[in-house]
Amino acid sequence: MSVKVIDKKKTRMRKKLNIKKKVQGTPERPRFAVFRSLNHIYVQLIDDTNHRTVLTVSDLSKDITADLKGKKKTEIAKIVGKYAADKAKDLKIDNVVFDRAGYIYHGRVKALAEGAREGGLKF
Repeated sequence: MSVKVIDKKKTRMRKKLNIKKKVQGTPERPRFAVFRSLNHIYVQLIDDTNHRTVLTVSDLSKDITADLKGKKKTEIAKIVGKYAADKAKDLKIDNVVFDRAGYIYHGRVKALAEGAREGGLKF
């Protein structure tokens, strides 16, 4: 069983590197990078040309933790996506490049993307 887990991780990391070669964030259109752990979900807006993180949001952010009580993981991901879109709007960012980081576009990753689109981000 442990061999299969290592192979899944290696496969995802290989996919992530291939995606990162093609998907680059700029100051006008930063990279919307997703990290999904077993219990939490994280989003970063990254400007790859200047090598800096513009915005970081997760389900652990203090502003939204009260809204997340009793919700399922996919519902939480959608709320985090909307919150990230609101924060990006405050920074005058409308367009982003979506980086799913090797994760399948399904479940929490899909819910996060849909929440960000509902919040007004275009990708």
